[in-house]
Amino acid sequence: MIAFDLIGQTPLVLLESFSDERIQIYAKLEQFNPGGSVKDRLGKNLIEKAIKDGRLKKGGTIVEASAGNTGIGLAIAANRYKVKCVIFAPKGFAEEKNFTMKALGADVRRTQKSEGMIGAQGEAKTYAKKYNALYMNQFGSEANAYTYTLAQSLTEQLNHIDYFVARVGSGGTFTGVAQHLKDYQVKNYIVEQEGSVLNGGPSHAHDTEGIGSEKWPSFLNKKLVDGIFTIKDQDVFNNVKLLEILVGNSLGAALQGALELKKQVQQGVIVTILPDGSDRYMSKQIFNYKESNDYE
Repeated sequence: MIAFDLIGQTPLVLLESFSDERIQIYAKLEQFNPGGSVKDRLGKNLIEKAIKDGRLKKGGTIVEASAGNTGIGLAIAANRYKVKCVIFAPKGFAEEKNFTMKALGADVRRTQKSEGMIGAQGEAKTYAKKYNALYMNQFGSEANAYTYTLAQSLTEQLNHIDYFVARVGSGGTFTGVAQHLKDYQVKNYIVEQEGSVLNGGPSHAHDTEGIGSEKWPSFLNKKLVDGIFTIKDQDVFNNVKLLEILVGNSLGAALQGALELKKQVQQGVIVTILPDGSDRYMSKQIFNYKESNDYE
């Protein structure tokens, strides 16, 4: 086995402090992927599908817009398959992820914070056209949703699942898992923070990284969604400090959604995804959070 083969070999644990005889909450520890997040699966899948389809060859160039984890996953897969990786990353996100992308050999280009991910996508598309690079388009590619290995491992590791709760950024992880779990009569719930638009609220800046959408992802099938929880940044960061393991703020969000669901149901097994670890967010004061009013 090589290091690249470790992608997807992640444990599932009971969050004992938040579970009881009535309801058990489990978390899939995706921070144990080689690149430290669930997006290792996405990077591997996007590049391997592009190679299989003939859109990418050894020595080629891929380009993507990413705040960090997808960029890291793509950089790892790009190294494996000998292609160049260019990432357009909005300013204002945790610098640790940018350092990691660069350490893995990615060419990281910074874009304006005020233009958000849509601005970064625009620059990535322009670069792809100008330099004949392959734009990976995580927010619009159906390949993003094919996270079957994650869904399959959940049903293999647990005999029974009643509810799946996941935070949504591009929507790929949720869609891929939810499609599989629907066959097991599992109800699927989205978690977003205030400032995301999936639940019909207005779009605005927020401090929770890695989740939230400025528009509904094109491949996110609304029929897969049984409910949406819209949560506050403060609840996210409070939850990070309550967990027994070092996690990123996305898990603080997913946990808050699981706790909101726990209030609504009588019994059952809830499963969520721990996307990454807290080491990615130390520069953002993840354990000493104060709400920011500076979104310039």
